[in-house]
Amino acid sequence: MTAAVRPYDSYVYAYPHKTAYRPLPDRPALRDLWRGEAKDALSLYLHIPFCEVRCGFCNLFTRIGAPGGLTGRYLDALERQAVAVRAALDEGDGGRPVRFANAAFGGGTPTFLTADELVRLCDIAEQRMGADLRAVPLSVEASPATATADRLAVLAERGTTRLSLGVQSFVDEEARSAVRPQRRAEVEAALGRIRAAGIPVLNIDLIYGIDGQTPATWRASLDAALAWRPEELYLYPLYVRPLTGLARRTAHSDRDWDEQRLDLYRRGRDHLLAQGYEQVSMRMFRRAGAAPQGPDDHACQTDGMIGLGCGARSYTSALHYSFDYAVDMGEIRAIVDAYTVTSAEDFGRAQTGRWVEGDEARRRHLLQSVLQAQGMPVEEYRERFGSDPWADFPAELAAFAARGWLQEGGTGPLLRLSPEGLAHSDALGPALFSPAVRAAMAAYEAK
Repeated sequence: MTAAVRPYDSYVYAYPHKTAYRPLPDRPALRDLWRGEAKDALSLYLHIPFCEVRCGFCNLFTRIGAPGGLTGRYLDALERQAVAVRAALDEGDGGRPVRFANAAFGGGTPTFLTADELVRLCDIAEQRMGADLRAVPLSVEASPATATADRLAVLAERGTTRLSLGVQSFVDEEARSAVRPQRRAEVEAALGRIRAAGIPVLNIDLIYGIDGQTPATWRASLDAALAWRPEELYLYPLYVRPLTGLARRTAHSDRDWDEQRLDLYRRGRDHLLAQGYEQVSMRMFRRAGAAPQGPDDHACQTDGMIGLGCGARSYTSALHYSFDYAVDMGEIRAIVDAYTVTSAEDFGRAQTGRWVEGDEARRRHLLQSVLQAQGMPVEEYRERFGSDPWADFPAELAAFAARGWLQEGGTGPLLRLSPEGLAHSDALGPALFSPAVRAAMAAYEAK
């Protein structure tokens, strides 16, 4: 494989992607799905599908605003779901212990909720699910406008160890270009409030590849973020996806844009490394000496993930499942409304999903391991699957090695990406998708 490849195919934040999920015809009961599963180190994720605005690049499952008491009805449904899921975890398993090792609130924007609603959200996680939020890593996503002192005080008091702030750019013109209505002064004020709240880990998200962005403005955003000495920084390449605001406004020369994003990525990576940050993945950088707060990057895909909320995924060792998925705002509103009237009985069954066994389980493990800068111990793979990754994926790994994407050609005890391999993570990840998953994603009708 020597022909040029596009470095930005797709961000693989979950495998298989939800566009490969399908309605489960038998709607299996959760108590049966979780019976016999290891439940002593579960991950808990609560999804809040609301934002004050929708950024032009965003294709996440979120809606703008929450009219007519919708947040209250949503939390009512979230509580019904939590009760049903916890009962399913407890039922019929001979007293097998249930314990949560980490938790996260994502979205959307969890801090769209008021301070009192955040209290209720934490109560649902603790009192209904049994997660001890003050004893495990708890990560919460926020936006500058919603990172208010009263909300942050609730989160800090309830045990939040990591706050991730979506900034994207400190340059006002670039924020407008990305259809993100914010000003640098508001961002700086929010960062001050977060530091004052005393949450141990601050993460700042930045985006490169925005129209009008230059190496100088990219460096300016990086330095503005570094002035706050964040424990973590995520550098995201801009994608223009169907049914988003930018897709209706923007046209790019693909090759030129690829080169621009690769150049800005390398500049950002090198600058952060020079400033004492360690690279965890293509996107994630951690300040040297800062303690990890929960699973890194893709590692949340480990078996034993409980997702609550209409945009959340759950993972057993064999099945990934969730609710319906959409990007179009009208479709999302309909799904959120349907979620708010779902009965406890229906919450006790899986609705849509995909079985992840055999070859798919091997692909998923390889994906979530090799996309981390630390790489995958080959012996660990052999012990888990009883086979060798080179025997399981000879064509894919040989192609990566031929491109120089694997350190030591992939022959060492670690299957680890080279710096250039990390730079091409968004091409490498999709290259590991199975033909069946590719076909399901291609057949998905965007809505």
